Amino acid sequence: MDVFLMSLPTILKTMVMGAVPILLASLGEVFSERAGLVNIGLEGVMAIGAFVGFAIGKMTGNLWLGLVVGMLAGIAVNLLYGFCTVTLCADQVVTGMAINILAPAIALFGYNLFVGSNPANATGDQMASLAIPGLANIPFVGNAFFNQTLMGYLAFVLVPLVWYFFKNFRFGLSFRSVGENPQAAETLGINVVRVKYLACVLCGALAAAGGAFLTLCYTPIYTDGIVMGRGFIALATVIFGRWSAVGVLGASLLFGFFDGLNVALQAQFQAAPVMFFKMIPYAFTIVALLFFGSKHAGPKANGKPYFREMR
Repeated sequence: MDVFLMSLPTILKTMVMGAVPILLASLGEVFSERAGLVNIGLEGVMAIGAFVGFAIGKMTGNLWLGLVVGMLAGIAVNLLYGFCTVTLCADQVVTGMAINILAPAIALFGYNLFVGSNPANATGDQMASLAIPGLANIPFVGNAFFNQTLMGYLAFVLVPLVWYFFKNFRFGLSFRSVGENPQAAETLGINVVRVKYLACVLCGALAAAGGAFLTLCYTPIYTDGIVMGRGFIALATVIFGRWSAVGVLGASLLFGFFDGLNVALQAQFQAAPVMFFKMIPYAFTIVALLFFGSKHAGPKANGKPYFREMR
């Protein structure tokens, strides 16, 4: 018990840091699935965001510019997904898997060109943490929750904004209508195709921001495969969080906790294989889907192509 209490500040700090990229990608997926688009290509979009954010940030010395350009790159990749699934009505799962193959390959190609034979090129700068006076000194939780980067704070601020958008804004209700019954939404004057494309833009931007967080805030070193399955965990987080911004926040923190536990256990049991502890967050993802994934199906039109002539 004493060992756990000693490790608790480290676990909580890692929990919050690990939750932010998952939270950003999950919020993007909430927009996508509320519009009836199941985007399993989050892993690829995050990979593009991570590389472009890192490369632009290192070349220009402006990490916020790296974030913006990374988000634009994520939007570009996700618009390809949108064109295939919305305009061409291709299968969403197949298209998402294609994005997961294409986007990391582009990131790897760019990484090889950018880093080359000089490993020093793989190390960049990190955003500075901003401690909130007074709150950051609270025992155990202060350093974890109130000593973050500005990007981390913004990720958590997005949660009530997204919740309010879907709950009270007319356009948020349009998203929900499109995800439930696009034919009925069209008869009410809602431009279903426009809503779906906007969902692709928002999903691409937020998922890419989650990837960029990894290279601009989480670690200064870019490595191939830095996303490490977080896009798939974000998909599970949306299901676990019941397609709600608040639920996604709780689920992201829960997954982040197991990521922090993994780090603490590695430090405690250094003789054990590292990969044994690294699998903890992914094992929990499988368990969460087994127990909670089958009970709620989400928006009724999720994953179904929309043919306007079907009205």
